[in-house]
Amino acid sequence: MSTTKGANAGLDSLKGKILWTFLLLAVYRVGIHLPIPGVDGKALADFFASVQNTLFGLFDMFSGGGLRNLSIFALGIMPYISASIILQLLTVVSPELKRLSREEGAAGRKKITQYTRYATVLISVVQGLGIAVGLESMSSPTGASVVYLPGWGFRAITVMTLTAGTVFLMWLGEKITEKGIGNGISLIIFAGIAAGLPSGLGRSLRLLGAGELSLFLALLLVVFMAAVLVGIVFVERCQRRIPIHYAKRMIGRKLYGGQTSHLPLRLNTAGVIPPIFASSLLMFPATLANFSHAEILQRVSEWFRPDTVLYNLLFIGLIIFFCYFYTAIIFDPKEIAENLKKQGAFVPGIRPGQKTEEYLDKVLNRLTLWGALYISIICVLPVVLMRQFHVPFYFGGTSLLIVVGVAMDTMSQVQSHLISGQYEGLLAKARVKGRRA
Repeated sequence: MSTTKGANAGLDSLKGKILWTFLLLAVYRVGIHLPIPGVDGKALADFFASVQNTLFGLFDMFSGGGLRNLSIFALGIMPYISASIILQLLTVVSPELKRLSREEGAAGRKKITQYTRYATVLISVVQGLGIAVGLESMSSPTGASVVYLPGWGFRAITVMTLTAGTVFLMWLGEKITEKGIGNGISLIIFAGIAAGLPSGLGRSLRLLGAGELSLFLALLLVVFMAAVLVGIVFVERCQRRIPIHYAKRMIGRKLYGGQTSHLPLRLNTAGVIPPIFASSLLMFPATLANFSHAEILQRVSEWFRPDTVLYNLLFIGLIIFFCYFYTAIIFDPKEIAENLKKQGAFVPGIRPGQKTEEYLDKVLNRLTLWGALYISIICVLPVVLMRQFHVPFYFGGTSLLIVVGVAMDTMSQVQSHLISGQYEGLLAKARVKGRRA
């Protein structure tokens, strides 16, 4: 009876977390449709219709359609991600930040989070000002101006609105992580990408009905995307299991240890963070270039289109860099080797301590290389194929990887929550039996 009550309590708690998650994501989706004042919506829609396959389409995908609508969430959560990148890079080179993150524990991490928020506001102000100035020079293909009343009044309102929207999204993501299920920031990006799938599918069906997209090509793309989806799920579950043996020890008159376990190392340890970070860095300068008619900036905009060779080479390079960088942050071979040594554990054939650290570092570097190549192929190959087949909407490997990765991580947390509820029920039952005895 106690086990059933514990399981029911865990299930009720999980339902509450899921409900909180959906409610907060619904707030985000409602805000996407609230435009900032002073903008001609029809002229803006006509402008985006002419640039849907450029970097604007990619930026609009990450903002969940907020840039297309020029809503209060037009900047999305990308300024926060950019600020996180900057702080994590500074943590590596700054002794003060490194001390805060490692030595001061939760208090130090809280300070770094506070610095990240300040940097998010600063980046949002800069990007918001760039968008406001760019909007004043933008016009639809028919010549209609996007902004009704250009000037510093419009710029000030736009900067304040966009900055407040980004700060609210940052708070919303933290609340989802705290009260909901899964990582809030990742779920906001997931919701934005998933919300664009029906419209992309609808455009494809309309083109298929009009004869502009052949049935064979449509079926080929569906099969390809299904194969990529299966490949992502398979690779995300791949592990390199390093055997761990525990030495036998006498404590009093009893013999402890002698057990065998394993240390699981994922092929893609960094998860979906590298493509998100890489996209964030590449979108920032190219987006600012797209908001100006200067010749040199227009040339930069052409270089940074998602279907260009330069963009994809930089994209691959940044993915590989962030794979190694983020893996080094979340997995420290030295710390793992020291913990194994303290517990009397060792890798068969490898001496504890320094040799174990070197062995783990070597294995991790090899896995990270293959993981980085896998992410690069997933993110770049669909873009190349879509360029060759002239697919009318942007839905590349980056979005597919993010959607699948976030969905798998969220489901893992749901399963962990259910298992935790079952264990709590078993512990409650054991306590009841203990009292009766």
